[in-house]
Amino acid sequence: MPSLKSLLSLSAALLLSVAAAHATVRTETGLSESRAGITETYRLNVPTEKDLNTTEIRLVIPAGVALTRFQVTPGFTRTVKKNADGLVTEVIWKGKVAPMEYARFFFQARNPAAPGELSWKVYQTYSDGSVVAWDDTNPEQGPASKTTIK
Repeated sequence: MPSLKSLLSLSAALLLSVAAAHATVRTETGLSESRAGITETYRLNVPTEKDLNTTEIRLVIPAGVALTRFQVTPGFTRTVKKNADGLVTEVIWKGKVAPMEYARFFFQARNPAAPGELSWKVYQTYSDGSVVAWDDTNPEQGPASKTTIK
């Protein structure tokens, strides 16, 4: 049986990993993996990490993913960009997420038919116009969120 000290250490590590998670895309149940070819409900979690309001969140959809619908997010407007085939390539939510708050955006998508890794690029705009890119381009800002398709 684990000691109280080891349980507290594990709890602290889990809290740190959540706190350092930044903008993330996970399945509705919080997993970072899904199955090939199925329709999955995903959630984009975006915390405000500055002393400014977040005013816009832009999500770039990975190749091979087909968005099918969105859950309504009160207080936000949503626009989508589509490619020549009519597939959604980007989603932009505009609204306000105050300091010490976070927003969740739910959407359904059909996963690619082949196994692999999806990289969800998120761009978070603050009220001063600054943009934090969660897209693997700047190690100081943060990585893109990844989903393993099995």
